[in-house]
Amino acid sequence: MDYSWLMFDADGTLFDYDRAETAALQTTLTHVGLKFDDQILLTYRQINGRMWQEFEQGSMSQERLKSERFRILCKELNVDLDYEQMSRLYQSNLAQGTYLIDGANELLEELDGRYQLALITNGLKDVQRPRIADSMIRDRFSTIVISEEVGVAKPDSKIFDIAFQQMNHPQKNKVIIIGDSLSSDIAGGINYGIDTCWFNPTGKEIPSGMAISYVIRALNELLELL
Repeated sequence: MDYSWLMFDADGTLFDYDRAETAALQTTLTHVGLKFDDQILLTYRQINGRMWQEFEQGSMSQERLKSERFRILCKELNVDLDYEQMSRLYQSNLAQGTYLIDGANELLEELDGRYQLALITNGLKDVQRPRIADSMIRDRFSTIVISEEVGVAKPDSKIFDIAFQQMNHPQKNKVIIIGDSLSSDIAGGINYGIDTCWFNPTGKEIPSGMAISYVIRALNELLELL
């Protein structure tokens, strides 16, 4: 593998989003007087997953997504609360969740100086910018592309165009994207014509007919491939 650029997804690949999400939701619900439990977490994740899927498909804006997921959650819980306030509280709490996936910091330390590193995320700017700035890996990336800031998201090829422009237009065969999402990271990379590495820590079945370049279950396996 002769790459000059490694392009990483953020949430679920380097950042432990599940842990940050759980902590942020618990703090938010407690603030508005609701008792947090596993069922509420599951309900929220189902709603949020649908919202992000619609966003990736282009049928929902990120601005609407922010509050809509809490409007639906309040409806599901049959409570009358200010869901827009809940959205703001949640984003503020989530922005503090700098937890990393096991091995992420060590991996980037090993790669730093050997490769150019880019971060490309569909996350919200008010969440991602503070999290990145406060994290142990804040200084590792020469290019950071956040979908809300550039107005387009993975898997759309336009976000890769923007990233490549910021990366000074490397050859596509010199770039690989590493991410956990088949629908955004991997599909986006394949459609753009760059190599892909699917981070699949839970061992999900590899979909047939999807030309994934590499699959890893732990981040340190990337070093073996490189």
